[in-house]
Amino acid sequence: MSILDELRFPTRWYTKTFMALLALAFFGVVATSAIAGFLVYRIVKPQRSSSEINMDSFPGRPDAVKFSVPGPGQREGWFFPGLLGAPTIVLCHGYGSSRGELLTLVSALQDHQYNVFVFDFVAHGANDGITSFGFHEAEEVRAAIDELAKRSDVDPDHFGLWGYNLGAYAALREAETDKRVRALILDSVYDSPEVMVKIGVEKEGLAGIPLMARSAELSFGWINHKYHAEKPLTWKLNTLAGVPKLFIEAADDPELAGTTQKMFKSAPEPKEQATIPHGNFVEMEDADKRNYENRIVSYFLLRLPATGRMSR
Repeated sequence: MSILDELRFPTRWYTKTFMALLALAFFGVVATSAIAGFLVYRIVKPQRSSSEINMDSFPGRPDAVKFSVPGPGQREGWFFPGLLGAPTIVLCHGYGSSRGELLTLVSALQDHQYNVFVFDFVAHGANDGITSFGFHEAEEVRAAIDELAKRSDVDPDHFGLWGYNLGAYAALREAETDKRVRALILDSVYDSPEVMVKIGVEKEGLAGIPLMARSAELSFGWINHKYHAEKPLTWKLNTLAGVPKLFIEAADDPELAGTTQKMFKSAPEPKEQATIPHGNFVEMEDADKRNYENRIVSYFLLRLPATGRMSR
């Protein structure tokens, strides 16, 4: 009897054992892949909450600004005016957050005469879809800057970007190819979107299952196959030589603190690093929030002064 026949119709104990183990391994891989696929779907579709404000009564006199993004279509953001012709700070919220949760940071910057712009990424706020953890979101940042640069009341060549995790990746990805970005604050940034998928698996308590994290990363890669050739952000960090960069890491978020530390070490000058005890601006206590806002405003005032003409 040939080896092939023995494998097809096992008669010996060791062949039967081998085939049983092979079947178990096969079904284990299938089950892991199915669970990973479902898990990734949950991760890339975070729970959304819409942020609405009364534009007529809200302090800061915000304008609704619409801009178009290739693929999803039209987006809307809030533009808070500062000095005529002053730089504009674009705030890029984090994963699972929204523009409405950044309004105190908006006010702190606008009080110092900056123009400030906030909007919701895909799969956040009122926007449907799925997040790509920065691939597509960087295109949204570019579209927003393009629209804002058309305004006659801003400096079209001077923008500052602040971002937290997802927003930090999108901000950095955009800045690497956009000379209009003159200052960056990157809070809990990562080098590639797969990092956030891995963190999502860990938060679900499934990282200990063999191949689960890798299967989730493969599922995420399949969803975002159009970006399969994209390199980690560190490949282009040298394009930001001369652009001031502040890297912020949180002691209570060791995973992203580690990636931020590596990004800081790889970045060209000028660069600064700050460590804060508690991360995620929107969940900070009031005192921590005020300290954080002061740090952000101080950095932009030093690196991207709010110069312009007097009020509108």
